[in-house]
Amino acid sequence: MDINDLRTIATVLVAVVFAGVVWWAFAPGHKKYFDDAARLPFKDENTRDTADSTNTGSAAKNDSEKSSKGDPSP
Repeated sequence: MDINDLRTIATVLVAVVFAGVVWWAFAPGHKKYFDDAARLPFKDENTRDTADSTNTGSAAKNDSEKSSKGDPSP
């Protein structure tokens, strides 16, 4: 067995893995899963805006609590 045999085996293995990934990505049974995943950034869009403002307020509150306790950390 020389280096060319190893290269042939590696090429065939990579081609089989690639074909498997392509089959998995385009299989009809996975369409619902991928459609749900595609909608994730838009899920609960209204609550994300209020969560951002809440986090900002709580961060400011935590900073003021640290300064009132004499905590020297930034």
